[in-house]
Amino acid sequence: MAACASAGLTVTVTTDGERRPLSPGVDLTAYRIIQEALTNATKHASDHQAQVHLSYAHARLRLAVTNYGPPVAPAVPGGGYGLMGMRERAASVGGALHAGPRSQGGFQVTATLPLQPLSQAEALADRPEPEEQR
Repeated sequence: MAACASAGLTVTVTTDGERRPLSPGVDLTAYRIIQEALTNATKHASDHQAQVHLSYAHARLRLAVTNYGPPVAPAVPGGGYGLMGMRERAASVGGALHAGPRSQGGFQVTATLPLQPLSQAEALADRPEPEEQR
């Protein structure tokens, strides 16, 4: 967070739920996703503020990195390599990542990660159905 502060980004961190241990791979994945999302906020957040929210549930960690400034159009349609890398990191441990502009302004990166990495078969079985198929 000190690097963000020195770059002019104010970061607030909040946590819900009982903190649970993460496997080393999931811990590193969460760290790198937060790091990349904050780097993007440093570059693109017009209000120079971001919030990191960690929510621990039964077997999952949900993390969200949000900034609330006016919407900023992405430089690359569909996101740059940073967003693609975050999605790949989340998927590598059986998680999922969503990123995009907020309707109220700003941008949000949300990842849902298992506390322990899932095998590929477990990850596919655990993945929720897309909204349009429900």
